[in-house]
Amino acid sequence: MSNTEIHRKVVILGSGPAGLTAAIYASRAQLEPLVIDGPQPGGQLTITTDVENYPGFASGIMGPVLMDEFRSQALRFGTEIINVWIDKVDLSQRPFTLYGKESQDSEEITTIIKAESLIISTGASAKWLGVPGEEPVPVGLGGNGVSACATCDGFFFRGKPIVVVGGGDTAVEEATFLTKFASKVTLIHRRDELRASKIMQERALSNEKIEFLWNTEIKEILGTKEEGVTGIKIFNNQTNEESIFPTQGVFVAIGHQPNTQLFQGVLDMDEVGYLKTEGRTMKTNIAGVFACGDAQDSYYRQAITAAGTGCMAAIDAERFLAEHGEGSAAVGSSS
Repeated sequence: MSNTEIHRKVVILGSGPAGLTAAIYASRAQLEPLVIDGPQPGGQLTITTDVENYPGFASGIMGPVLMDEFRSQALRFGTEIINVWIDKVDLSQRPFTLYGKESQDSEEITTIIKAESLIISTGASAKWLGVPGEEPVPVGLGGNGVSACATCDGFFFRGKPIVVVGGGDTAVEEATFLTKFASKVTLIHRRDELRASKIMQERALSNEKIEFLWNTEIKEILGTKEEGVTGIKIFNNQTNEESIFPTQGVFVAIGHQPNTQLFQGVLDMDEVGYLKTEGRTMKTNIAGVFACGDAQDSYYRQAITAAGTGCMAAIDAERFLAEHGEGSAAVGSSS
């Protein structure tokens, strides 16, 4: 079977706030961008509930609804969006080459994409605890009482006691949201105080359905395939005591890992994996390749800042193409 070959002026990897903002700007500049959805179309906001701090929405807006608006706006100006799994990239020369498959588990390359410029907005993924019982079913209880997405799975825990692991904004937001469903939410944190913003802390501390286990770490998630989660083995790092804490659900909210593994050894990144950019621009160490959003931002990691860097990346790409032109292939062709 022959591969589908696509050649575009601007290819954008990822469709969260950064990627879709880049698409809006690039499409309005008549660059006919191609957006590659990736494994989580819309990014992390699609698993977020109320977004209260995005300008222009005085009463707040649901995360998935906001991303639908982003997507509709990008499509309105002529952005093309496809869903393939990028297996490998060749950034050694322009046009850059991306190799796509139908899914992560597929073996056959089905799509070859040539890009005169590349914008990386692959975002970040939830980190896990790395403890026994956390693995996806059938090995562990992941997806059977263990989750990293309160919005996705909170409904299944109506009237049940659950725990949330973490101490930052994500953990506190997840815990607060889950009180809509759970009989009780216990927030487990390895320190003796939260790292979340003050307003988020106040909400959690004043919520009568949220309790706290300080200086506590999870060592194992207990349960069976038939029953799901039944409890957790916990460790108090001050007293060195271990005990079993009964619960019927575990939500992990301890941060995120940038989805940049595809570019290891090729693009400059920090020790965590966040892509490095040049000064106030979105330029990477390879000319014509730009990075934005949570793949590049380890500090702010907000929807509004991701959108801002997406705008910057698109403008950087537009100026790069104006200066360096295009390769020999017919840009915009597809076969």
